Amino acid sequence: MSRKTLNTPVARRRAQATVFAALGDETRLLLVSRLSEGRPVSITRLTQGSKLTRQAVTKHLRVLEGAGMVHGVRRGRESLFEFTPKPIHEIKDYLDLISAQWDQALLRLKSLVEEE
Repeated sequence: MSRKTLNTPVARRRAQATVFAALGDETRLLLVSRLSEGRPVSITRLTQGSKLTRQAVTKHLRVLEGAGMVHGVRRGRESLFEFTPKPIHEIKDYLDLISAQWDQALLRLKSLVEEE
């Protein structure tokens, strides 16, 4: 998706919803945690210590890739996956904005209650 397209409110909401949906799965949260260590990781390493198959991990990685949080790179015969933190940072900024709006609303409510 082009940068210009993401600047529309509808496109931003759609991208944010995709990130939230991708993070709404326990397995994908685990994969994000493992990938966020900063180095590329193979599917084989991502399956180690779990009961997940390579196919299941691949499916979850594709969802994360669709949300822009992961990208794959080919090294020889192996596909390695890396974490891309930008969508997480954008979600954090969004949640900070919502939090600030709620703080302001609660302060207004407090001042109204205290006036009476």
